[in-house]
Amino acid sequence: MNNIRVKPTLTVAQIINMSMGFLGIQMGFALQNGNASRILQTFGADVEHLSLFWLAAPITGMIVQPIIGHYSDRTWTKMGRRRPFFLVGAILTAIALVLMPNIALFTAILPPLLIGAGMLMLMDASINVTMEPFRALIGDNLPSSQRSLGFSVQTVLIGVGAVVGSWLPYVFAEYLNIPAEGGDGIVPQNVIYSFYFGAFILIATILWTVFTTKEYAPKELESFVGEEETEAETQSSSSHNLGAIFQDFKRMPLTMKKLGWVQFFSWFALFMMWVYMTPAIAEHVFYKMDGERSRLYAEAGNWVGVLFGVYNGISAIYAIFLPRLANRFGRTKVHAFGLVIGGISLISILFISSPNILLLTMLGVGIAWGSILSMPYAILSDSLPARKMGVYMGIFNFFITFPQIICGFFGGMIIKYVFDSQPIYGIMLGGIFMLLGAISVWRIKE
Repeated sequence: MNNIRVKPTLTVAQIINMSMGFLGIQMGFALQNGNASRILQTFGADVEHLSLFWLAAPITGMIVQPIIGHYSDRTWTKMGRRRPFFLVGAILTAIALVLMPNIALFTAILPPLLIGAGMLMLMDASINVTMEPFRALIGDNLPSSQRSLGFSVQTVLIGVGAVVGSWLPYVFAEYLNIPAEGGDGIVPQNVIYSFYFGAFILIATILWTVFTTKEYAPKELESFVGEEETEAETQSSSSHNLGAIFQDFKRMPLTMKKLGWVQFFSWFALFMMWVYMTPAIAEHVFYKMDGERSRLYAEAGNWVGVLFGVYNGISAIYAIFLPRLANRFGRTKVHAFGLVIGGISLISILFISSPNILLLTMLGVGIAWGSILSMPYAILSDSLPARKMGVYMGIFNFFITFPQIICGFFGGMIIKYVFDSQPIYGIMLGGIFMLLGAISVWRIKE
């Protein structure tokens, strides 16, 4: 190839601008993770059925991300090829955030739980439309030497957005005196206003990225050293047929296949935590206190938001040090360490009965989360061809959504029949799976 060039390095400010939209995306994701279960239980969902409602999210992600990646690889407009998807996805996600806590407005048309599942599906599909191109943009715009930094910057912004999103209901209730109890079939006002605020920030941060970031045109991207492809890859890249996705799936790099096992164990653990943390903490900690169960459940839900905010804040801080740690010890060793710390932390929740001491466990979960959000992508990106960065990042999402689907189908049955409807043991099981993920990392050679 003629005129081979080295992809220029970017400043930290440019990388931040490129990833700013992730702050808003993660605010919406945190609001969903911290409040979807309590919203569904408000309308009558049983604890063992919660994971089934959450299936809507990974199923849509499994379908949407490869398709979005496929077409964003092949789309070029005046706005670029990734940015149009950012913008459309952000608008749809903001609409879903406004509708999710207002399920009661639609109960005259359909049962509230069915509407809730539909809102989860709409929200996650929209988030995936927005999120997938952000991962690919790092591979597009950064040289290999900066990709650990790029994904770490994204993790920092993800952590900041998640802290704000997780803490919003608690802050609105405790400091702005917005009512935190809604009664039967009524979502509390502090949760509703939190979702509105999240929608506003999401749109604002996506627009920030759209207006401050440039993209390389396809021909320009091909001119960089290290971005050459085989003849088969070039033919696949030129095809607009969705069947090309299956061909790309067959040709996935060996590193990607091995990372699939790591992702399976890691995201099974995370799904158990997100779905069952609120009922687990309510029964294991708050119901042992004096007071009405409805009030204690509301307090548990708000406190889980605080806990989730803490682990996301820790992940943001830890991500600052990840590039240096990865350069010194290697990406795989650093990721294995993070998963071990996270697994031990989740298991330890079983032996804790104080809300405040639970904060300590979130330190370890935050380290694991920071690593999960950056290290697998940094390990993977160097093995992917440039023209198909988007579709392979989308296919890689399969290894995130598949374990969530498995957990969604069987998690409730495990809680009910194996753990006698005690969700705290689901959190313990998540810790064990995270340790299995750490073992799987050692099979990967950088």
